[in-house]
Amino acid sequence: MQQQQGVSHGWNSLTRSLNYGQQSLRSKDTKPVPSSRRSVTPTSRSLYRDFDDDNDSGRVRVAVRLRPRNAEDLLSDADFADCVELQPELKRLKLRKNSWSSESYRFDEVFTETASQKRVYEVVAKPVVESVLSGYNGTVMAYGQTGTGKTFTLGRLGKNDASERGIMVRALEDIMDNISIAFDTVEVSYLQLYMESIQDLLAPEKTNIPINEDPKTGEVSLPGAITVKLRDLHHFLELLQIGEANRHAANTKLNTESSRSHAILMVNIRRSVPGKVEDDISYQDKITKGNFPIVRKSKLLIVDLAGSERLDKSGSEGLLLEEAKFINLSLTSLGKCINALAENCPHIPTRDSKLTRLLRDSFGGSARTSLIITIGPSSRHHAETTSTIMFGQRAMKIVNVVKLKEEFDYESLCRKLEAQVDLLTAEIDRQQKLRQSEKSGFEKQLQECQDCFQETRKTLVTRSEFLEKENTRLELDMEDVLAELNCQKDHNNLMQDKIADLEMRLKQSQQHQLENSTYQKLLADTTEMYEKKIAELIKQLEVERARSKTAEEQLNSMKKLSGDHHNLTQQQEMENSKHQKALVDTTRIYEKKIMELTKQLEDEHTRSEDVQEQLHLANKRQTDYQNSMQKQEEMSELRLELQEMYQLHESTINELQSLKAEFKDQIEEKESITVKLYAVQEKLSAEEKQRKTIEYELEKLKKSAPEGDTDFEDEESYMKENIRGNSVLGTSASLRKAGPLRVTKSAAQRVIVAKICEEVGIQKIVRLLNSEDLDVQIHAVKVIANLAAEEVNQENIVKEGGLDALLTMLRSSQNATILRVASGAMANLAMNEMNQSLIMSRGGAQLLAKTASKTDDPQTLRMVAGALANLCGNEKLHMMLKEDGGVKALLGMANFAKCESRAIVQGYRKGRSLLMEEGALEWLIGNCNIASASTGRHVELALCHLAQNKGNAKDFTYRGGLKELQRISLETSREDIRNLAKKMLKSNPMFQGELEVRCST
Repeated sequence: MQQQQGVSHGWNSLTRSLNYGQQSLRSKDTKPVPSSRRSVTPTSRSLYRDFDDDNDSGRVRVAVRLRPRNAEDLLSDADFADCVELQPELKRLKLRKNSWSSESYRFDEVFTETASQKRVYEVVAKPVVESVLSGYNGTVMAYGQTGTGKTFTLGRLGKNDASERGIMVRALEDIMDNISIAFDTVEVSYLQLYMESIQDLLAPEKTNIPINEDPKTGEVSLPGAITVKLRDLHHFLELLQIGEANRHAANTKLNTESSRSHAILMVNIRRSVPGKVEDDISYQDKITKGNFPIVRKSKLLIVDLAGSERLDKSGSEGLLLEEAKFINLSLTSLGKCINALAENCPHIPTRDSKLTRLLRDSFGGSARTSLIITIGPSSRHHAETTSTIMFGQRAMKIVNVVKLKEEFDYESLCRKLEAQVDLLTAEIDRQQKLRQSEKSGFEKQLQECQDCFQETRKTLVTRSEFLEKENTRLELDMEDVLAELNCQKDHNNLMQDKIADLEMRLKQSQQHQLENSTYQKLLADTTEMYEKKIAELIKQLEVERARSKTAEEQLNSMKKLSGDHHNLTQQQEMENSKHQKALVDTTRIYEKKIMELTKQLEDEHTRSEDVQEQLHLANKRQTDYQNSMQKQEEMSELRLELQEMYQLHESTINELQSLKAEFKDQIEEKESITVKLYAVQEKLSAEEKQRKTIEYELEKLKKSAPEGDTDFEDEESYMKENIRGNSVLGTSASLRKAGPLRVTKSAAQRVIVAKICEEVGIQKIVRLLNSEDLDVQIHAVKVIANLAAEEVNQENIVKEGGLDALLTMLRSSQNATILRVASGAMANLAMNEMNQSLIMSRGGAQLLAKTASKTDDPQTLRMVAGALANLCGNEKLHMMLKEDGGVKALLGMANFAKCESRAIVQGYRKGRSLLMEEGALEWLIGNCNIASASTGRHVELALCHLAQNKGNAKDFTYRGGLKELQRISLETSREDIRNLAKKMLKSNPMFQGELEVRCST
């Protein structure tokens, strides 16, 4: 906010002449303050080097600053001495009651009217800033009567002259110079407390922000406020300029730019403690040993309190009166808390006001607090000056317990743990995918084993049939060999009988030779013949013996082979019996395990057992050694295959067990989901019952809703934007009627509306606007109009279609009550800038103008005029309002309208005002000499502010506006308006040239 013109001019002239030369005013005897026994660190030292030595560094430090005399003081108090006498070398202040009596007060520092902004910062705020950088909370606050230089001391931007910069800019400059952008963070929030409603100056659409208090630590937070992370000092200056442009200000008798709200700048600093940062390699080891990284969090509050004022001196009326009431009420609550803390009362009434709740830590808490009180020299304000000085004296008695706030850096630890969790999650996903692939592989192997088992079974059946046939053939061959051997044995026996007979005949023949000597010759011949025959027989006998011997050898070899074969057959049968037993045992194991898997495998195993029994029978019949050796090799192959199948079966059993466990988990998960589903069903049924109950209550509440037609018409909210502007445009009739806004809603009606909104809901109320029942429509639109008076409800009304329903009513309804109430609801919604754009885009201005043209009801015209006036406050909508006839209708109804936007007044935008084309200048000139003093003052201010826009200079020159502006600078009774008119005449070259021409002629 800009400071009062006279005050700003006084500070500027003094600070330029000093040129930072006030450093010599510091006390040469300043020495460090001993360590406080309340400090949390043994190495802590007092940061208040320019204040008096004090044993307790936690005490609230209070400095007083005297404003220079302005033009009004010089004119009104020319014959009177100042009521204040400063003794800066003694740090004392004398307050004169009269010419012979005075009282002396001692402060931590006393600044004369020549003190520079730099010295004020270094003495009052810099120790607090250094304390905040060390990890302590701090507060710097300005208190005093309106117009004494609080905003100049704290919030001066100093664009043209760096020496004029206030405490806010200098504090942030020191903070940004002493932190590391890479490791530390600085975040700011800029708020205002306006009529007991906390609003965000960086986001004006956020209003009525709630205050949250931690029940454990008692810390106060504002979760709805915007927090901006600073990049550099230039970034902060941009934010501060935005916030100052959005702050409430108004023109009073004491100050043309009086702050109407308490401004609070919140600076949150987060700094890492040096030497606590560890590398990533040993980070996990440090966590396990309990060595966490440490950060220091601190908060700096810079509070620009609105000035206390007396209504008889400020001349506040209407909305200004309500603003002054809230300002004085919050300052009174703060004074009560200061008194209670100074007197050590057991109860501190901090909850009486939102201001005291926000400053709970600054007075009696754990923050280092510096208070600068600003006073004026004029004797006319002796009572206000005395009150301000006593406030500072009581604040000096308060001692805070400062605490260093160090915390473990859980955020960085959390980030690293989250990274580890992500890695573990990815590993788990990879393991699950691998498990799924292994499971599919096992299933595939199981299927292959089943197929292999089927093929093996078929192969065994085929081979069993072949062996059976081969055994049958071998039995037949053995029978043939045995029959041939029996025949050969009979033949050998016959040949032995013949040999025995021949030997007997030889013996008989020799006996005949001995007995018959006579017959020797015959015998010789016969002998020769017989010898030949015997030789032949002997040859035949040898041949037969050789054959018999060969047959006997063959028979022996056959016997031997038969014995060996019989022995081998017995051994083979024993081995086969062993293998068969092992095969049967293995088959039984497989049979039991496969039976658990499927019944089909059990049947196949039974068939396999039958095949094995047939194979056992076939093995018993094997007699051939060669065939038995082949069978032995086949059995060894079968054993190997059985071993492989057994191993595969064990893996299959393990997989089956894991599948059973997964199936059990799925069953449990299904049961839990069923329980949750049942709970949701019960909840839905309960909600259905509650909905029916609410519908029944709606019918009852609709009958008891407020019946009066004007319950909302004088609602205070929708007129805020009309009165808050820099200048106004209206008729004399409207100005005569201006005064304090009346709140016609009773407490009972507010309770009813709140209860309807809470129990029924805005959505259902909006639906009732489209009801065919006229009474229902009237009741519903009254409730919507009352709800729209509260800013917190406006967004929900627009979101649920309330704006469209109101426009439809204005377009189609012929009922006078509905038109009046709907226009009032539109006026309340038009307070919000976002709603203004929506109203214009949907033809709201045209509908309001048509409503004004087709009705003669004064209350309806007042509602329509209020809505159009709120729309005129938005410069972006001026062209659309002109095209839609809204401005013309507004002037025709003789109501107020903003003739200039804030951007043009502050010099951000240039160009001719659009309202000039609608005859605004002619209307102001015509009503400039009106009898009402209040109306005349508003008209004169409107002319002065229109003259600020250089684009309007030609209209003023050629339409008589320059003449009226010159008359105002000479004849008006208000000095501030005269000075403003003179400034406009001097600042515009075109005006000066025209005046010179007129003087010469």
